[in-house]
Amino acid sequence: MKIAGMASNRGRNLMHIADRAPGGAAVAVVLANEEGAPVLEAAAERGIPTEVVVREEDESREAHERRVLDRLEGYDFDIVCLDGYMRVLTESFIDAAPTILNVHPSLLPAFPGMDAHEQVLEAGVSVTGCTVHVVNETVDGGPIVTQEPIPVFADDDEAALKERVLYEGEFKAYPRAVRWFAEDKVTVTDDGVEVEGDEAGPFPARRVLAEDFETGLRYGENPHQDAALYADTACTEANVVSADQLNEGAKSLSYNNYNDADGALNLIKEFDEPAAAVIKHTNPAGCATADSLAEAYEAALSTDPMSAFGGIVALNRECDAATAELITDSFKEVVVAPGYTDAALEVLTEKKNLRVLDVGRGDGRTGESARSELGEIGEQYTEKPIVGGRLIQERDLWAPELDDLEIVTEREPSEEELETMLFSWRVLKHVKSNGILFAKGTETVGVGMGQVSRVDAVRLAAMKAEEHAEGKDAEGAVMASDAFFPFPDGIEEAAKAGISAVIQPGGSVNDEDVIEAADEHGMAMAFTGNRSFRHD
Repeated sequence: MKIAGMASNRGRNLMHIADRAPGGAAVAVVLANEEGAPVLEAAAERGIPTEVVVREEDESREAHERRVLDRLEGYDFDIVCLDGYMRVLTESFIDAAPTILNVHPSLLPAFPGMDAHEQVLEAGVSVTGCTVHVVNETVDGGPIVTQEPIPVFADDDEAALKERVLYEGEFKAYPRAVRWFAEDKVTVTDDGVEVEGDEAGPFPARRVLAEDFETGLRYGENPHQDAALYADTACTEANVVSADQLNEGAKSLSYNNYNDADGALNLIKEFDEPAAAVIKHTNPAGCATADSLAEAYEAALSTDPMSAFGGIVALNRECDAATAELITDSFKEVVVAPGYTDAALEVLTEKKNLRVLDVGRGDGRTGESARSELGEIGEQYTEKPIVGGRLIQERDLWAPELDDLEIVTEREPSEEELETMLFSWRVLKHVKSNGILFAKGTETVGVGMGQVSRVDAVRLAAMKAEEHAEGKDAEGAVMASDAFFPFPDGIEEAAKAGISAVIQPGGSVNDEDVIEAADEHGMAMAFTGNRSFRHD
């Protein structure tokens, strides 16, 4: 799609569109109605042809516009984009030209005409923005294509507001509208504008984010990084952002505390049975389920008590005194639970800087069935900001049931091994990839996380089980892998550690060789058909 741009001054939106080429659109010509308009030099620097058609002192609007159309006639273009073109176009020009778009610095129909930012500040509104609309014979009254909201802050003046609306609003909305036209997604009718695909859903054509400043943080991941916490007050799922910190006087949570506590809480939401997890740098140092919370915590801690030092503890039941006593036996940063008995709080608050978070039970309204006392899963999607945008995906809420497992080896797994396979997968989902997890019963034995080689991840899990686990080892354990084994070498390393059964996604071109290696060592192996990568 080719664009004819018309501007009177700097034309920053036009130049932004030229640089971005949304939907493959290209600016074919830039026409100014003022000699020396800065947009002319900016366009020339980009190799874009320019034209200047100044209205003479006694020239009528219609006569001037006929000269503009005559000058543009020599160019091939499909759409006209105005950018600060300080003339109201006549109906005859609008009829003669193809679709004309303009961007206005307010959320029309509010604050049309000149001095929109001044009008916004005088009105005292808390939100303004910009509007891309189709130009018709009315002033700023044409059919709206898209809008972008921008907050108005108490200390804003016109200059600050103008800059934010331009860079955070217009630079998003105008290219979006151009891209929609370039992709032939827009239909302009007498009733307005229809945009194909601009509808509600998990991945809409555009997104508006609004979260509230909750608190400043001492620093980010490292002391030289500033950081803050913003809250989604619409979240109904049990979460650490809205959790009550029960031990007043203890230092506030850090960026890393929030991140790790969120990871720990998400892990223990996997289980109906009493469960405990210890998290370090968003990776499980240990996790277990048991008949009681105290037993689950003991089993989780014994996986790797050395790495658990200074970690985050998460529980999926109300914390009792017995569990609290075990937690305070060694240094922990934070404990997260859906409630605490008075006796447990007496124990926990004796530790000056152990932050005690009560996340409540949540009141999530959708998602999987409720797990333990933490309520239902309410948030269905996760997102990760990256430079220039955001990645959004469904949360990995899937875990295999018995019927999902495909047994591929000569030896069938025992009932206990099958139970451990299902447990280990739910924990493995929360281990950074490449991830390997060793487990016995419903407790972890060794965790190999974040390796660039799957064989190295197996070796790390084996080393952890051999050197760091207390009162347990990898002999006869189940190994879970978050992705397939590309070669049999991972199975060979597992055999050296004493692994008796394996759960993995399958799907490698070398599956037959991997299965053969398992058979040679008498291992049972199940395929899940799904992997569980976690790269954050």
